[in-house]
Amino acid sequence: MEARAVLRYARISPRKVKIVLDLIRNKPANVAMGILNNTPKAASEYLTKLLASAIANAENNHDMDKNKLYVAECYATQGPTLKRIQPHAQGRAFKILKRTSHITLVLKEMED
Repeated sequence: MEARAVLRYARISPRKVKIVLDLIRNKPANVAMGILNNTPKAASEYLTKLLASAIANAENNHDMDKNKLYVAECYATQGPTLKRIQPHAQGRAFKILKRTSHITLVLKEMED
């Protein structure tokens, strides 16, 4: 039995998200929430909401015990890239790539 939460089209680079995901992988859900609340990274705001959603899904949809949950899987893949142009010197144009992410978080119950 697993509970999952997915955030699609998050306006943050997957490279930045993966750094924070490595901190919470295979940790109990309440410990992971504490880590995210004390991590000064932009991705931790997205992941805090996503983890709260996954915990709520586990409780309400799958009747899992909130205290036995742990982060079994978490990964970020690349979403579509928004392409923007910024003017540069001598009439040239500089391309800016605004990357997006699809973030997935899977919670499972610990066996005793």
